[in-house]
Amino acid sequence: MAVQVRPLECGWLTSDFAGMVSGQTGKLRMPVPAFLVEHPRGRLVFDTGMHPDLIAGSERLRSIAPMFALEYGEEARLDARLAEAEVDAASVRIAAVSHLHFDHCGGLATVPNARLLVQRAEWDAARKPSLVAAGIFNPDDFDLGQDRELLDGEHDVFGDGSVRLVPTPGHTAGHQSLVVEDRILLVGDACYCRLALDRDALPAYGQDRERQRKTFAWLREREAAGIRLVFSHDPDQWKSLGEFL
Repeated sequence: MAVQVRPLECGWLTSDFAGMVSGQTGKLRMPVPAFLVEHPRGRLVFDTGMHPDLIAGSERLRSIAPMFALEYGEEARLDARLAEAEVDAASVRIAAVSHLHFDHCGGLATVPNARLLVQRAEWDAARKPSLVAAGIFNPDDFDLGQDRELLDGEHDVFGDGSVRLVPTPGHTAGHQSLVVEDRILLVGDACYCRLALDRDALPAYGQDRERQRKTFAWLREREAAGIRLVFSHDPDQWKSLGEFL
């Protein structure tokens, strides 16, 4: 049985285009995705969308709230999207996040029995008081008492090489992407969208621009080798995705 990957639409964000891709103007309306990965040995969600509290308003985002306009309803919660796929959120045993920003880890609250897979460098950075005070990370999104496994590099999720977490740092200190059967690469925020990669246009904000530029180069190499890149915040690509990747 092949591994199945189902994209889940967990809301939309609108922000300044230049903040996402340098040199652009205007606004960018972008999807907030999660991905359900179904393997013969179990289920994995990669990224989890936003915290349910954001349905009522953006106050939870604190100082970064003015940067984003949210489109988010009850139907876009991760657990609701899983239910549409006939999956009980309580049955999901593994949740891997690309990184610990609010739009990628906030839905962890809706998969309470999942073991969190996150890079150690990301976990450590996301709990630094200065970054929490700046609104970049919110431990209330991810430090929920769930079982967690702190990773130090590449990780074979199911032990057969078919689903691998691979470090792709730069956007954040411990960003990771997911490679499925060497045919799909779920990029996360290692690169926001196709335009950014094609133009080698880094976003306005990032933890380490030099490391992110190297990650861009690595993504191009993977694509040249025949792996399909699936970006998290590319509205044009998102509209073209089917029920399964």
